[in-house]
Amino acid sequence: MAVRRRKAPRRRARRSFNISAIEAGTALSLAQSTGFAASMQQALNGDLAGAVNNLSSSVLSNKSRIIGTLGAAAIGKMAAKGFASGTLAKLGPIRVKL
Repeated sequence: MAVRRRKAPRRRARRSFNISAIEAGTALSLAQSTGFAASMQQALNGDLAGAVNNLSSSVLSNKSRIIGTLGAAAIGKMAAKGFASGTLAKLGPIRVKL
């Protein structure tokens, strides 16, 4: 009598994913402060040197704003460690966590 081989268990993909609210907000703020979107569009149009110059001038002109954003994010992350679950909101498969 032949022994039947067991099929490998099928794994389902997770139906939800987590987004860190502090990290997402920090990333969006930094992208805005550095002029990332305009620089990326310029690079996609083929002007790499202009894109790098635009990005560096935006970073230098918004230095204090960038430092403030990073400081606020660090304080927010430290404060969020005190929450038990850390979940701010849940909408369908998306969970906004601290």
